[in-house]
Amino acid sequence: MQHIKQYVEQNKQRLLDELFDLLRLASVSADPKYKPEVLKTADYVAAKLRDAGADNVEICQTAGYPIVYGEKIIDVSKPTVLVYGHYDVQPPDPLELWKTPPFEPTVRDGKIYARGACDDKGQFYMHVKAFELMMQTGTLPCNIKFMIEGEEEVGSSNLGIFVKANKEKLKADVVLISDTSMISMEHPSLETGLRGLSYLEVEVTGPNRDLHSGVYGGAVANPITVLAQMIASLHDENNHITIPGFYNDVVPLTEAERKALNSAPYDEAEYKKDLDVTELWGEKGYSTFERTGTRPTLELNGIWGGYIGEGAKTVLPSKANAKISMRLVPNQTSEAITKLFTDHFLSIAPPYVKVTVTPHHGGEPAVTPTDSIAYRAAQKAIAESFGKEPIPTRGGGSIPIVALFEAELGLKTVLMGFGLDSDALHSPNEKYDIYNYYKGIETIPLFHKYFAELSN
Repeated sequence: MQHIKQYVEQNKQRLLDELFDLLRLASVSADPKYKPEVLKTADYVAAKLRDAGADNVEICQTAGYPIVYGEKIIDVSKPTVLVYGHYDVQPPDPLELWKTPPFEPTVRDGKIYARGACDDKGQFYMHVKAFELMMQTGTLPCNIKFMIEGEEEVGSSNLGIFVKANKEKLKADVVLISDTSMISMEHPSLETGLRGLSYLEVEVTGPNRDLHSGVYGGAVANPITVLAQMIASLHDENNHITIPGFYNDVVPLTEAERKALNSAPYDEAEYKKDLDVTELWGEKGYSTFERTGTRPTLELNGIWGGYIGEGAKTVLPSKANAKISMRLVPNQTSEAITKLFTDHFLSIAPPYVKVTVTPHHGGEPAVTPTDSIAYRAAQKAIAESFGKEPIPTRGGGSIPIVALFEAELGLKTVLMGFGLDSDALHSPNEKYDIYNYYKGIETIPLFHKYFAELSN
């Protein structure tokens, strides 16, 4: 451990400067206008993998944005770790809510503020630098492969094709991902599962054009009103989702599982203070940890229609739209839930409007075993680095490729994230603690060390 800390200390400024260079690249995969920046980011990642000591570094083209691959095979008889991450980021909008420019990383109170700081540039780059550390100190104990993609934030639609076509190239013993969070640096944790995702868009159409709200109001249905009513009907008074059959495949936690999950440190007052809310909201009968990690949800991600410009315009709009996501738990599938939602939403449409539902992307839930060699290696690494055992938790987010890796490569995944839930992922003023960044670089080599030892 001493040689690890020494290397990080001696290279602290360079490690930070390189991350800042990466964060300055506006690799927004959802918006075509950022395409040159996304491609430059792939080039940067490939160059840094080469600099760190990786062999066979490739920028693998796909129908969308490229996947960066690199490897270091020190001995084919040793175990192999496949590191996954993504170099694309969420759109920075709304820009006016950022205190500093989203693609000009800024340090305030020991935290890096930039789009992608935590999700996932700061986290995947820890692995590149930990690999460099092991190469420079002659301590790489196992084989390592990197697969860093550029479309995670838009559903990884081309990753499955790449994985299926490159099973031999990606052959490994475990997948290691840092794209998740810990409870806190004082209470380190390891996520043991992720929710799946069904993401879609709905459109409600009324008259064939925008109308004068004085001339036609009261005689023609307003699509915004209808859409709001339809969306409101998707939850009951207990915040339970009303789509018939939605919960059919959900397996309730046992009392022992609920007790273990809720034993993690939690300060509700601090939770509310951080979010500036006076009360929490959610499905009745469940704790915050259960609601955010083990229960399915339905959330409205965006809604629009009519006139939203400056000043007033008395319009009765022709159309109204919304984007909706549903987080799924084990045994639910994105295909089945998408169909359930679509059938239900069309069935509740009143006759005076037309409704369409357009699926965007989805992913499957995943649970990682806590008795595997890889999970035990992560436990030991965190225990040594932090001085205390990690708490097992369930993640509320979705990383669809975890299920893909298991289905196509037969590999389980270890979710060893160093972010915090308060890091404002997908929001303005996303941040990542400098301490967490360095701590990840210090901890990751210990995972490889213990994974190699326990595999023998």
